[in-house]
Amino acid sequence: MTAHAACAAELTSFLRSSPTAFHAAAAAAALLAEQGFVRLDEQAAWGRLPAGKYFVLRNESSLIGFTWSGGGAFRMIGAHTDSPGLKLKPKPLRREQGCLQLAVEIYGGALLRPWFDRELSVAGRVAWQDKNGGLRSALLDFQRPVAVIPSLAIHLNREANKQQEINAQTDMAPLIGLATETAADFQELLREELRRCCPDAEPAGIIDHELFLYDPAPPALTGLKSEFITGPHLDNLVSCFAAAQALRSADSSLNCLIVLNDHEEVGSVSAAGAQGPFLRDVLERLLPEAEARQAALRGSFFISADNAHAVHPNFAAKHDALHLPQLGKGPVIKFNANQRYATTAASAARFRQLCAEAGVPAQDFVSRSDMGCGSTIGPLTAAGIGVDTVDVGIPSLAMHSVRETAASVDCWHFCRALSRFFSPGQSDTLWQKK
Repeated sequence: MTAHAACAAELTSFLRSSPTAFHAAAAAAALLAEQGFVRLDEQAAWGRLPAGKYFVLRNESSLIGFTWSGGGAFRMIGAHTDSPGLKLKPKPLRREQGCLQLAVEIYGGALLRPWFDRELSVAGRVAWQDKNGGLRSALLDFQRPVAVIPSLAIHLNREANKQQEINAQTDMAPLIGLATETAADFQELLREELRRCCPDAEPAGIIDHELFLYDPAPPALTGLKSEFITGPHLDNLVSCFAAAQALRSADSSLNCLIVLNDHEEVGSVSAAGAQGPFLRDVLERLLPEAEARQAALRGSFFISADNAHAVHPNFAAKHDALHLPQLGKGPVIKFNANQRYATTAASAARFRQLCAEAGVPAQDFVSRSDMGCGSTIGPLTAAGIGVDTVDVGIPSLAMHSVRETAASVDCWHFCRALSRFFSPGQSDTLWQKK
């Protein structure tokens, strides 16, 4: 198997095990633990950590992993574990016209139309009380189709193939069964799943849940020569995977760090999000003396890794004509005059040189001047800790759909570029800061 093919196989395995941000953080933690990274407890005193490899989880959905040499500047990569989708409401069961349905709310800027007529499963986190009255949590994954959102037949809506508004309250409730007297209670279904996922659990009852619908169909290599990878959550789990793989092979003499934040798709304002204190808290523990920490951060560099918009062959006019990132042509450097991306000339030049060292092509993206632009954790992190930052990502299509598309070679390119970042290289001396 070639290195490219092996990377694609490992990525698809990571995607399959990560239906929610909770599962993605757990999967990344497992990758690091396999390589000897030691888990730290935020509730314990760390003291002066010896040189080594560590990781810490917050909210079970965000992760920071790092190699630590004892002081000095950091090489950092940031990504996010969450994706837009459908989240179950606290009281999700509803009965309509003889059918049992789930009440959902929209998480983030989801592309809704592709969710229709697709087999869906449920995964997430539950809080439960054990037989001794203690509160515990566990990750659940039904791992099988349990729901569907049927479209209205075209016979009843002749305008269906024209642009139609989707009402998030009334149109998006999936069917999970027939509302008969024997319909299973949802709490009992959760208890059954908890017993399946945690055989030793003896829950007295599920107290609360954070559950999401997702497409259980596995990611697939598509195309005449398997050029494309299609699947859920490519935005932004490809970046999470590439960052974790880079850290696994990082040079132990360097301070290398990855931060995988939750809640990017809803604004990042949370204890585990990029506007929260997670990264700052960890850095303050590692470098408690303020002046030394500031000096280290001014010598540090942060790669904000988040998918970019590839030019769609059917909709090329949606792009700036001079900036057309293509599938298969390498990572994309993202620019925005209004600081929706944190890229500067200095940070872009450093990433270009990094790609050159890794033998990886690089592309540019800027939005059309008459269209809005998304954002990333890059500007938030740059503003929060004062670190030089570049915004980059693999080019992809159908961003925020239930299934997205990217070129498998770009995933390989990105892994190589990020791994090179966590190794000593000539690019370290190319830009002398003043």
